[in-house]
Amino acid sequence: MSTATLTQTDAPTAADTAAPQRPADTSQAAPSTVETMTMAAALNRALADSLEEDGRVLIFGEDVGALGGVFRITDGLTARFGEDRCFDTPLAESGIMGSAVGMAMNGMIPVVEMQFDAFAFPAFEQVVSHVAKLGNRTKGATRMPIVVRIPYGGGIGGVEHHCDSSEAYYAHTPGLTVVSPATPQDAYSLLRAAIASPDPVIFMEPKKLYWSKGPVDTSIVAELRQAQVVREGTDLTLISYGPSLSVATAAAEAAEAEGRSVQVVDVRTLTPFDDKTVMDAVRGTGRAIVIAEAPGFASVASEIQARVFEQCFEYLEAPVRKVAGFDVPFPSPKFEHWNLPDVDRVMDAIDTLHWEDAR
Repeated sequence: MSTATLTQTDAPTAADTAAPQRPADTSQAAPSTVETMTMAAALNRALADSLEEDGRVLIFGEDVGALGGVFRITDGLTARFGEDRCFDTPLAESGIMGSAVGMAMNGMIPVVEMQFDAFAFPAFEQVVSHVAKLGNRTKGATRMPIVVRIPYGGGIGGVEHHCDSSEAYYAHTPGLTVVSPATPQDAYSLLRAAIASPDPVIFMEPKKLYWSKGPVDTSIVAELRQAQVVREGTDLTLISYGPSLSVATAAAEAAEAEGRSVQVVDVRTLTPFDDKTVMDAVRGTGRAIVIAEAPGFASVASEIQARVFEQCFEYLEAPVRKVAGFDVPFPSPKFEHWNLPDVDRVMDAIDTLHWEDAR
């Protein structure tokens, strides 16, 4: 198993991966303190603030200690809080996850990092058999306040096992909350909410957005399980999350230049799914496209597509389209741009939506 580090100089620039901006959440519990920071810095701040506020919080995983993580998300936390609060583990994901289960059963709040998306698969049995089920198995007597942080998705020029989009595996498992932020603000506020949750959260972090920048209000703790309309529009709704939200926003801007008014919805929490926000948005426009990096077959995107059909059929002016990754193993860096959804593919899908002014 490789533990080779990816330094910030190897990463996409902030200009290449600029995160879309959005209205702030309304749930502010403290005076506003706004700073501009990268998503990586926002995640680091969320971890530090959680460690500071609650002595039960522990952070561990491969290289998260002195190194600060492959993507430097845990940089400085061991020096600040000590090796008993943020520490390295052996290269054994099943052991990392099993240890987290035992700690959670004994009153701790483990926040574990799986170094890359596909590295988490050896721990999958622990997640499915124990993390997701212990609360139900014990009728709530034993809760699992575990956060599993998983850097995921493409866009960094990685190879297979380093660029998987594995969200559907977790979203298919009852008992798990699955979250994917798309902006530095949501990275901070959703991670804080995840750590505060009494139940397990799979926190999917888009690697290509780690160096995107945006304003972060550290007084905001977001609500889990709530989607958000990040751009208003009347002709069409684009539904996305995590690494593909920036594609949806760019496509909305391109469509606006062609005279279309396009709404964008960020799902944020993949499961449990916020049907109300998404369906209200689609009913208002009558057309929808779902955009996601993961392969399209049996995916989160296809589930969203089905839910929109089931709940909004009588409001639809055209079939619900899906723009997703292709059903192939993740390609080599030279070819990954062909696999990832882009503005051109979204614009092609928009053109098929039965417009009266067909162009």
